[in-house]
Amino acid sequence: MIHILPVDIQRLIAAGEVITRPLDVVRELIDNALDAQATRIDIELAGGGLTSISVRDNGVGISAEDLAKAPLRHATSKIQDMQDVHAIKTLGFRGEALWSIAYAGYLQITTRPQQQLGGMELFAFQDRIRVSATACPAGTKVTVMKLFEDLPARLRIQLQPSSEYRDIIMLVGRYILHHPQVGFKLTLDGELKFQHVSSDLIHAVGTVFGPLSANRMMNVQTPMVQGVISRPELTRPRRDRMHLAVNGRPIQASNELENAIISGYGEFLPAGQAPTCILNLNLPPETLDVNIHPTKTQVAFQNLSEVLETLKAVVKASLLQHPLAQAAPQPRVVTEPIQDTNALPDFRMIGVYRELYFLAESEGDLWVIDAHAAFERIWYEKLQAAFRQAEPLELTSPEMVQLGSEALGILLERAPVLVRWGFLLEPFGANLVRVRSIPQALSKLPIQNAVQLVIDSAVSGSDPERDVLARLACLPALKAGQIRMDHGQDLMNGLKNCQNPWVCPHGRPTTLRLSERDIAHAFGRRGVRDLARGRDLKEAEGRKQKVEGE
Repeated sequence: MIHILPVDIQRLIAAGEVITRPLDVVRELIDNALDAQATRIDIELAGGGLTSISVRDNGVGISAEDLAKAPLRHATSKIQDMQDVHAIKTLGFRGEALWSIAYAGYLQITTRPQQQLGGMELFAFQDRIRVSATACPAGTKVTVMKLFEDLPARLRIQLQPSSEYRDIIMLVGRYILHHPQVGFKLTLDGELKFQHVSSDLIHAVGTVFGPLSANRMMNVQTPMVQGVISRPELTRPRRDRMHLAVNGRPIQASNELENAIISGYGEFLPAGQAPTCILNLNLPPETLDVNIHPTKTQVAFQNLSEVLETLKAVVKASLLQHPLAQAAPQPRVVTEPIQDTNALPDFRMIGVYRELYFLAESEGDLWVIDAHAAFERIWYEKLQAAFRQAEPLELTSPEMVQLGSEALGILLERAPVLVRWGFLLEPFGANLVRVRSIPQALSKLPIQNAVQLVIDSAVSGSDPERDVLARLACLPALKAGQIRMDHGQDLMNGLKNCQNPWVCPHGRPTTLRLSERDIAHAFGRRGVRDLARGRDLKEAEGRKQKVEGE
């Protein structure tokens, strides 16, 4: 039931004018449709949204007795009292959207609840409201015409239709990704842009980003975090495809949230690259403040540090559930994981190529192992274990290190982390620090070099431990020209014992795979060699089981 909010609640949640462009109208009307439990939403715009905007849904509708109150300011059915304000569960809640729209343009609402025999129609412009009976299907259709016609100053600063449409396409794409169970249709000036039927998130990714991206996504399912993340080979130099929602509300992810996801990828992600991800955080509403921005696209978290740690851990755990050996680039790229474990298979060494790569056979396939990358991975995990488990080395005579003001500030800021590593640093005035202990893993480095290594890593990245260990792991690893056949078995044994054997600490792959079937096809062979073997056979069996399960 729609009612006017008490004055004290109005003051608490009021955002003022929330309609500044056609995009705002589309966002508010989609939120209302989703709050009305719609499973299908059709959106049409003309003239860049300034001529007309229409949003039709099959939701619960608005009752005849409530419709006249819908465009009044602070009229809502979503909040009853102050307790609801502190635990908001709906996308809309202020009761300002339809009021703002009616002051920015001409508002028409046609609606009928499923159980109501006849429909109702409302026309509103500013304070003038007219309601009448009409025939219409169940659900609600909201049409906005002549937007900003009576606000010439606002009209003059609107974007060109092509620019506004671009942003609206991106906005509707966000809703498709975060609500894949809802069917969406977007038509702009008579041209169909999106036609998404109710489906799962992978199919929604295909609708918005295309099948190439959809085929490279991995599911994430935990009580707090659900969604998909991209396999490491699908990266971008920008973070524009890192999308987060909180309790179904698409939000503008903060740098802290994005960095937590990237940290979860660790060495799977090359430096300067970002993944594609669509994740929804399920959190108790009382631990959130969704009323900190007029567009409701920003959320404040009561326990942000816990959210960041959980997000990072979930992404890391999801990646470790999939074997991520990349297929050889010719003649065919294999992208689908077919095992549930992260273990390397058993190899039979067959040769060395260019004194850098080992050639091996396993599961009927030819494997190429980058010896340098593999040794880096082995040394990295050894150093990581030593970093976390070994007792710090106490210096018999503490050493003094001269630092710049910025570097000293970074070290002091990260002091709790450094103590866990084994660094005990004490400010000594005049930009000096006294080093009392260092990690065992850095004991062979000069003290000044060890401290400088940590500073450089702290400045350059969000995960200084990984950066430090990755640099150290590169030093003893075998280089090109040093690889011999007798190194092969020791390397394979060490790599098999790694928690993550598929990439080196810098994000480069350690292994490539070429199936016998692909080789036979490349040579034009058919017959016995054309049969699926090794991982190709397992992939076929996995697809068969998936089809039978459906």
